[in-house]
Amino acid sequence: MSTLRYELVFSDGAGGARDVVVVERTASTGSGGHPVYSDATGIIRAEISDRDEVRLIASGGHQQHASGVVARPLPEDAAEGGPGDAEGPGV
Repeated sequence: MSTLRYELVFSDGAGGARDVVVVERTASTGSGGHPVYSDATGIIRAEISDRDEVRLIASGGHQQHASGVVARPLPEDAAEGGPGDAEGPGV
């Protein structure tokens, strides 16, 4: 069974600034055969493998995707409404 929700963690590459976006599974499958996840706006779309590997998918023209995006699975019983601490649990 695959995960229904993930937090995508975008880093500046230097270990400093981070952005966290929650994405939910869609009915789509990516070119690698894995589920596609999307944020509430539909702007951020990503194919996430069963090993939590992330491939961002362009949702419009002129997008430049960040490298080093990390997917963190959210438990199904996690509260709706937003991402957790960007540093991760227990930090």
